[in-house]
Amino acid sequence: MADRLDTPLETRRRFIRRPQLDEDASGKISESIARFLGTPRFIIYLSVFCLLWIAWNANWGPDRPRFDDPAQGFTALTLMLSLQASYAAPLILLAQNRQTDRDRVQAEQDRQRSERNLADTEFLAREMAALRIALSEVATRDFVRSELRNMLEDLAADRDGDKEHEGERPEKRGDRSRGGADRPARG
Repeated sequence: MADRLDTPLETRRRFIRRPQLDEDASGKISESIARFLGTPRFIIYLSVFCLLWIAWNANWGPDRPRFDDPAQGFTALTLMLSLQASYAAPLILLAQNRQTDRDRVQAEQDRQRSERNLADTEFLAREMAALRIALSEVATRDFVRSELRNMLEDLAADRDGDKEHEGERPEKRGDRSRGGADRPARG
């Protein structure tokens, strides 16, 4: 008998199969019913139905086919409305649960999206700060021109100093005796 305890029993075949309900399909159906129960159209239909029921079973309807006695307080109508309410409440709760699940998923997606946006914003802010720092170190046009002028003046002074050092007189521009007019003027 001990060797039979470690093996599961075979499933018995049932003559009546249990219906397999798709939760998503039943959820959609319950949501559509719950949405309809919350519309003015449903309230109007229910009001018209109750008024016709009461009119038919009261003294205004025919005598013979009355099926709900007004003397007993319209018992059948009360039972039908109670039955409708007993089905409506769970359907509404099921629809609210599905909506809560959708809201939870939406909130998670919103949280992830906001985290990505925050990370992107912080990255762009760091890049903008780096660009500002880099641009503050870039030489401007006026700075480059002044540095070039200073360098040209230094070169001209060095050239003049070298010529004086060799014992020659600094050459003036346009000095024709030494062929200065043929050379392009520098400086």
